[in-house]
Amino acid sequence: MILVLKQDATMNAIATLIDLLKTMGVSVQEIKGGANPMLGIAGDVSAFPEDTIARNELVETILHVREPYKRAGRRFHPEDTLVTVGNAKIGAGHFAVMAGPCSVESEDQILSIARDIAGSGATFLRGGAFKPRSSPYAFPGLGLDGLELLKVARQKTGLPIVTEIMSSEHLEAFAKDVDVIQIGARNMQNFTLLREVGALGKPVLLKRGLSSTIEELLMAAEYLINGGTENIILCERGIRTFETATRNTLDLSAIPVLKQKTHLPVIADPSHGTGYWHLVEPMALAAVAAGADGLIIEVHNTPQTALCDGQQSITPEVFHHLMKKIQRVRQAINVNNRED
Repeated sequence: MILVLKQDATMNAIATLIDLLKTMGVSVQEIKGGANPMLGIAGDVSAFPEDTIARNELVETILHVREPYKRAGRRFHPEDTLVTVGNAKIGAGHFAVMAGPCSVESEDQILSIARDIAGSGATFLRGGAFKPRSSPYAFPGLGLDGLELLKVARQKTGLPIVTEIMSSEHLEAFAKDVDVIQIGARNMQNFTLLREVGALGKPVLLKRGLSSTIEELLMAAEYLINGGTENIILCERGIRTFETATRNTLDLSAIPVLKQKTHLPVIADPSHGTGYWHLVEPMALAAVAAGADGLIIEVHNTPQTALCDGQQSITPEVFHHLMKKIQRVRQAINVNNRED
């Protein structure tokens, strides 16, 4: 629920009211952007003394929030969230592109790709150190050795790194070394992991599950926020449908729907969303036109020899030309974006 306070409520009086509300076992968040000061109430409100609070001299009215995702929704947080990692920004008018290989394979490979994408204007370096594979015989990633190679690439190029965590046993390493922690599609509803990653307070890239609804994605984000971080980037990466022509069905309608429902930045993954390199460009451009705050794209210098997802990876040369087209699409739709 949301408490709409009277316009003349002082900061000291509001602080006193917040302290009172917290003694009732709920979390309280100040909401900015309206004419009146407002407080968002989240948590178990089954025993919340609404009638008593309604009679408080500071309270003008009480609004009920129908959506189960309270803190991830726009009612609690009308203004867009800006996620900042060093000099990189995404959301609230800032567009960003995450690019790199599906899997880190060697120092030469990751350094070559990182330098190429940085030269083309990428904002973040993505690369898998730990890989959730459907087959136990497929390449599982280099693990912590791969993370070390990502750190080398970051040091050489200045690009913040994005990589996926699969187990809580690596929380300490990720907290120390990773700029944006990715929660993959298969772990979107690993609620224990969500809480633990949220408690780190670091930026998180949260991918939509293979068969998850938009509401389920936002509830996963709610777990992260309750854990301790609001620096969350949501990713539409394709969902599993009856269609077999593509690896997944990239749900581009999810982008404007999410932009309406949440303040969190929303990006698209045309690589996993389609599964084929020649479809990455048209779907990337379509996602930009749909209002995405960014993209995450798989780039490999030799896709034909890639140890993971070579069929959906584009080359650095193709990526370079795609980045130019992305800028033209953004200009064509007159996006009122700030300087990235």
